[in-house]
Order: sequence, then C-alpha cells, then structure tokens
Amino acid sequence: MKKIFIFLVIAFLFTACGEDCYNAPQPIAFKFVDSNDENLITNGTLTTYSVKEENQTGIQLTKTNDDMVILENVGAYNGTKNYTFSSNIKNFNFSIQSSEFKGGCDGYQINKLTFTGVGIDVKEENGSYKIIFQ
Repeated sequence: MKKIFIFLVIAFLFTACGEDCYNAPQPIAFKFVDSNDENLITNGTLTTYSVKEENQTGIQLTKTNDDMVILENVGAYNGTKNYTFSSNIKNFNFSIQSSEFKGGCDGYQINKLTFTGVGIDVKEENGSYKIIFQ
C-alpha cells in the first residue's frame, strides 16, 4: 500500500507542474497594393523586398499563394522594436510593440504596429495589413 501511495504522490507531482508551453505571437501579413487596389506582387511591380530589424538583422519573409508577405518570428519580446521595409518601389519604417503574457501558456502578444513613410497608407483588414503605395 505504501508503494502505491508513494507512486501516486510522485505521479501527482510530475503532472501538477504541467507541461511547459509557449505561444508565439500571431504572424503579421502585409498585402501591397496600388491606389487602384491592384496587388503589386501579382502584377509584377513589386519584385524585390526585404525587412530589417533595427540592429540590421534580416527578417525572414514568406510569400503566400495569394501574394501576401508574412513576417516570420517577430514580436517575441517586451517593448518596441523598429523595422525597415525596403523594396524596388518604396521604403518605409514601422515599429512593433509587444508584451509578455501569462495564461495557460507563457508567450508574447503584438499590441500595436505603427507605420511611418511618405506615400503609403495602411489599412488593417482581416488580420492583415494592406499597404497602399500611392
């Protein structure tokens, strides 16, 4: 009986700690359009583009099937970081403000994106950012 009791106590201790889990921030997707709402990647106008963090580290970008660009692995920090978007058409800056949250799992959440640049307009729609080059 003692052995069963000790086994149950040990089993309870290991399961009571829970599993370590982590929630990454939601991905950020950009859709680049002109003033006529035509996708600039689809029509071949936007051919080269990159994003760099404030320390000049390149950010991995993934182009989707519907010609949007997803920024990979951004927002996993407390505070604000500045980024630069460069392309064959236009350059602009943006910042991402993130914070840590604790819930069922630890992780980070993106609280705010701020865009700065001449000749762009930004609209948030359906969880992505439509960047309108004028």
